[in-house]
Amino acid sequence: MPPKAASPPSPKRRGRPRAYEPDVALGKALDLFRKGGFAATSLDDLSAATGMNRPSLYGAFGDKRELYIKSYQRYRDDARAASLDIFRQEMPIRQRLARIYAVALDIYLSGESGPRGCFTVMTAGSEAVADPEIRAMVVDALLQLDRAFANCFRLAKEKGELREGADPEVLAQLASATIHTIAIRARAGVPREELEAIVNGAIEVMVGKA
Repeated sequence: MPPKAASPPSPKRRGRPRAYEPDVALGKALDLFRKGGFAATSLDDLSAATGMNRPSLYGAFGDKRELYIKSYQRYRDDARAASLDIFRQEMPIRQRLARIYAVALDIYLSGESGPRGCFTVMTAGSEAVADPEIRAMVVDALLQLDRAFANCFRLAKEKGELREGADPEVLAQLASATIHTIAIRARAGVPREELEAIVNGAIEVMVGKA
């Protein structure tokens, strides 16, 4: 009997679309939650943005709340990575503060459809009222920022860059408050030059003359 003809090779299966990569999908979900918050962002919105149907979203991230929490953690990780070197590097306090606020404004003013502000202030803070896990994350984010600023002011005082009676803890809270106000104003559409004027005034109040 004639040999059987070899079966044609099976076509190679195409890889998953890029949107199905967890890191990419999480970034798209983060964009939506930053823009609209938790309640206003539907599962249909998330499916459309990520290219994943509901079962795929559930399988990759859990329910909507879990995806929101993962998105918030991703935001915190990204923000920390963007400013970590500035907090750690050796530089005068005025320069350090100016650079920290410049990075913050870059984050708050980003967004294809307009400035999105700060995830912690603009959306997570609202969800924290009813959700203990999100509340713990928000409190931790606020405390971590206060501590980072306090370390900066403590070092500056040791170097003689601050007036003798300056309190690093109090100055840290003022520095954090400035972060929060520019986040809110950025979301409201205040132009960058006006936000930078607020930053410059705050730095002058915090640092002054040694």
